[in-house]
This record gives sequence, C-alpha cells and structure tokens, in this order.
Amino acid sequence: MLSLKLPQLLQVHQVPRVFWEDGIMSGYRRPTSSALDCVLSSFQMTNETVNIWTHFLPTWYFLWRLLALAGGPGFRAEPYHWPLLVFLLPACLYPFASCCAHTFSSMSPRARHICYFLDYGALSLYSLGCAFPYAAYSMPASWLHGRLHQFFVPAAALNSFLCTGLSCYSRTAMVTGLFLPPPSFLELESPGLSKVLRTGAFAYPFLFDNLPLFYRLGLCWGRGHGCGQEALSTSHGYHLFCALLTGFLFASHLPERLAPGRFDYIGHSHQLFHICAVLGTHFQLEAVLADMGSRRAWLATQEPALGLAGTVATLVLAAAGNLLIIAAFTATLLRAPSTCPLLQGGPLEGGTQAKQQ
Repeated sequence: MLSLKLPQLLQVHQVPRVFWEDGIMSGYRRPTSSALDCVLSSFQMTNETVNIWTHFLPTWYFLWRLLALAGGPGFRAEPYHWPLLVFLLPACLYPFASCCAHTFSSMSPRARHICYFLDYGALSLYSLGCAFPYAAYSMPASWLHGRLHQFFVPAAALNSFLCTGLSCYSRTAMVTGLFLPPPSFLELESPGLSKVLRTGAFAYPFLFDNLPLFYRLGLCWGRGHGCGQEALSTSHGYHLFCALLTGFLFASHLPERLAPGRFDYIGHSHQLFHICAVLGTHFQLEAVLADMGSRRAWLATQEPALGLAGTVATLVLAAAGNLLIIAAFTATLLRAPSTCPLLQGGPLEGGTQAKQQ
C-alpha cells in the first residue's frame, strides 16, 4: 500500500532567518522541501496551511463568477461588459499566485523570494484590472472625457510597474546599489524601511484606482440618496472597509505580535489579511455590477463603449512589463552568492524577533 509521510515541522530557531515571520514561533516547514513535500504540507496543519487554502478556494469562486458572467446570453457580444470580464482575469490570478507562493516558498531561500516576486506581480496586475471597470462604469460625471479619465488606465498600468518594482526592491535590493557587490540587502539592513516601501507599493495603486469612488463619496456625503448618478452602493462601502482592514492587518501583524506563538496555526494576521482581501474583491465585484446596472442608460448617452482589443492589449503589455521587472530582480538574486545573508541568514540574537514578510 502506498503511504506518504507528511513533512516534519520545525520551530523558528530551526530555520534560516529569511523564513521567519513576525510572532510565528512554530509550524515551519523544512526550508529545503521538495515540491511534493510542499504540496503535501497543504494537507497538514502548518503555519502556512490556512494561507494556502484562503486563496486556493477563492480562486475557484472568482473563476466560477467569470465563467458564469461570460456564459450569459449575449454577455460577451456586448462591448459594455468587456471591462468587467478583463477585471475578473487578474481577480482570478492574484489569489492563485498567492496560493502557489505560500505553497512552494519553502523549497529554498531563492525559491521563496521568486515565489513572492510572482505574487507581487499578480497583485500589481490586479490593481491594473480594477482600473478598467472603474474607468468604464464608475467615473464621476464631471470627469468623463477629461484628462484623468483619458489617462486613467495608462496611469494604472504604469502604477503596476511601480508596484512590482518597489515591492521586489524592498525584498532583495542591495543597499549599496542594485547590481553592486557586496550584498547588503535592504530587508536585512533596514527591515522597517523595507516594510514601509512594500506597504506603500500596494497602498498607492489602491488609492489611485479608487479616486473616482472617493470623489463620488465626497459629493454624496450628507446628501443621502439625492446625488443621482454619483450615488454609491453599499457594496462600495463594504469593499472600502475590507480594504482598510487588509492594509491594517498587513502593516500591524496583529494579533500574533502581541502574543508570539499563540496564533501560529490559526488566527494570525496574514490569514486574516487573505480573508479580508478576498471579501474586498467580492464586494468590489458586486459594486462594479451595481454601477454597471444603475448607470448603463446614463453612460450610453455620455461616452462610447471601450474596445476589447485595446483593453486586452493594455493588460497583456502590462503583464509582459511586470514579468520583465520580475526577471530582472530574479537575475540579481541568482547572481548573489549562496553565502549572502539574504539566502542563508542565521537566527538573530535571542531567537525571538522574527522577520516580517
């Protein structure tokens, strides 16, 4: 009979520093796990198991929503719907990329960094994907055909490059220069600055994408339902609230920072971060559908439908550009000697302060 032995779990002091997570003291997988070990570990309780499943299952949910909408009668034939479909493509991609990153990040220190490079790239494409339906369905009336409306999607594409580049830089860039030895890496030398840069890399595209909603919210503040086409659905509010929680959890590392070791397997901030992010995307989709329905007749008199070719071409070019950025950082990582701190790294003094992802 075929039997598979589940991978052994380790304590924080038993793994290299690069694998440490703030406040997580146990449940670590072997840092040289095989791909099979990584897959098997998703079926045992480790400190990554809930991270894996909280993005693996939503991948199928968003894929189901994409196929259900695309398979509707006449949906794909109507140009008005195309920005929504293009938005759902990266909405399916980013949870899948995160699931893979958390699954295979224990294969080696280099594999860990590369996995998260790809994760960051998928999140950057998602930030671009949000711009398509916002430009098509959610723009304030006074912004239609204005400069910001015309350059909204191209600017979001540039923001995706900034997001990927800055987040990868915060992880592995050398303090003395991106390509100059000796390797003195930002994440090890200045972990606080590294965290600030990575948080800002994702906060800025979010703020930019949601400018139309913030403007409409300001116009309708205190006016109840008397603001016509600028009114926001309750789903918009839920989406913004989930986004706020997501950012707070990512930056704070609560509750595990207050009680190290108590939330190693269930309840730590990254798990809650995943759940809030997925809920935010769900409410964002519902909000976009609400804008599509309530504003369709009005938008038909204001602007022509967006073309599918240009929409998809923008997404494809942005994906190619982000892959080039990831390839550049990967090449830098591969050139670094295996003895550099970023790829080895021993425990810190006292063994109690774990690094922040």
